Amino acid sequence: MQHFELTDLAATRELAKRLAPVLRAGDVIALHGGLGAGKTTFARALISTLCGQSMEVPSPTYTLVQTYDGPAFPIFHFDLYRLEDADEVFELGWDETQSGLALIEWPNNAGPHLPAWRLDLFLEILGDIRTARLEPQGEDWQTRLNDV
Repeated sequence: MQHFELTDLAATRELAKRLAPVLRAGDVIALHGGLGAGKTTFARALISTLCGQSMEVPSPTYTLVQTYDGPAFPIFHFDLYRLEDADEVFELGWDETQSGLALIEWPNNAGPHLPAWRLDLFLEILGDIRTARLEPQGEDWQTRLNDV
């Protein structure tokens, strides 16, 4: 488990840039945090970094999923906030994510379909301070996160 103090949203974007080099196809990042905690800010920065260019990354709040063609693998950005039933993830192309990176906002709404092997990122606002906590679920993550 790793903890980070994020002084502002720029620090959240910097954390995403630091994490990007260790990611590969098949990875799942579950983004936990309340409204305004920085989940979408993190996802936008990570997607832009992985795609190698500054780009518009809309929140998938209403579409529920946005996909991007990264140079190494596809990126699937899910926002499950509005999901009414966990089984609805399959209507969003959930099964196609093994070939790429899945970023999942509001991952608890995936219920039993959330992969056990994943990286949990908890973003919180505690007063004036933002914090991030990385909790790897699987041995491989621990080794890969040493350089973050």
